[in-house]
Amino acid sequence: MAVIAHLRVPADSFELGRILELEATGTIELENMVPLGEKAVPFFSVSDAVRESFEQNVENHPSVERIVEVTRHDDERLYSLDWNIGRDVFLQGVIELQGQLLSATGTVNTWEFEIRFPTHEALSDFQEYCSNAHIPLEVGRIYNPVRPGTGMWYGVTEPQRETLMRAVQGGYYSIPRRMSTQDLADDLGISDQAVTERLRRAIETLTENTLIAMEEELAEEFEQPQES
Repeated sequence: MAVIAHLRVPADSFELGRILELEATGTIELENMVPLGEKAVPFFSVSDAVRESFEQNVENHPSVERIVEVTRHDDERLYSLDWNIGRDVFLQGVIELQGQLLSATGTVNTWEFEIRFPTHEALSDFQEYCSNAHIPLEVGRIYNPVRPGTGMWYGVTEPQRETLMRAVQGGYYSIPRRMSTQDLADDLGISDQAVTERLRRAIETLTENTLIAMEEELAEEFEQPQES
């Protein structure tokens, strides 16, 4: 069964981190990693505050063929990078172990990744791979699979989470019930109809993206032909 792991690595311990070096403050958001032929072209956003020195550092890096500004919005710019991914041991490990890069954020010293691996064993193999490659790897939160794109909250929005958690903590689902729908509505400052709708959507989304998603994934694994 697949797992999603939050990982942290020093910026200078992998090639893309060294390419996208920041001299001062600021962050880099990796927006996407698009495979084109044998290359993987990253798209990432950078704030205008660090743009000038950032562009110069990237253009001068020996692994970079070119950097292209794709769009700009407010004080951020979106770039694509044409580079030699074969020099990046860290990302090669992600690819080899069938990891799916969900998000990545870089600062001056550190990059944080959210990566989906097909199994717990694949994540363990990746940790061993990084250890053998002398890449310092800090593993943070690990959680079980959800449907793609739902994130660590399983697709439940912040208002839905707040309503559901307050309902559980306040005894809305206790027997006997210690909190009514109106009590919960007054506590949140919304209508009782809004409370009912938030709870319905939260429970439906949570069930779809956890229990049902896991059941479907187990069924798919069971249906796959076994290797002889």
